Amino acid sequence: MSELPHDELRWEVVLSSSVQLREQLAGRGRVLSGVPVDLPGAPEGRAPDLVVLAPDAGRDAGGRYRAADVEVVLEVARPGRGHVWARVCAEGGVPLYVLVDPAVRVCTVHTAPSPGGAYREAERVPFGNDLFLPAGGRTLVLRTDEFPPGAPTPGTGPGGGRGIVDG
Repeated sequence: MSELPHDELRWEVVLSSSVQLREQLAGRGRVLSGVPVDLPGAPEGRAPDLVVLAPDAGRDAGGRYRAADVEVVLEVARPGRGHVWARVCAEGGVPLYVLVDPAVRVCTVHTAPSPGGAYREAERVPFGNDLFLPAGGRTLVLRTDEFPPGAPTPGTGPGGGRGIVDG
């Protein structure tokens, strides 16, 4: 299998996830990509890859969605970046943060955010297994069997290293 550029991997995951989640929401919330969210400490000029917003979500005076209206953030890991989005989302009180890492073919579902910028719980789910995402009083199911695998990050082969981290 040939290697896909990161942006192509990212968009395949985002588009697949968006279609699946939108069908399940059935008008009880919104799925958006690349929209500004009021999360202090977010990387300059960047928006989350995908957000699930509460049904009554609205923009603030600055045109951003309120962090309190965000039910889920999904990010596709980027080579060479730190855990910026996980920290920012936890500090902002986003109840569910999903990191999709094509390099190691694993999704990590983070729950129970703490004000200190960390999630207290994390579950690693290999590609090919469904993710069960408790959001807004319902459970959304995200199939990962069609997520594209990425090229291994240098140092992640047998014997060591970690996968790509988000940022």
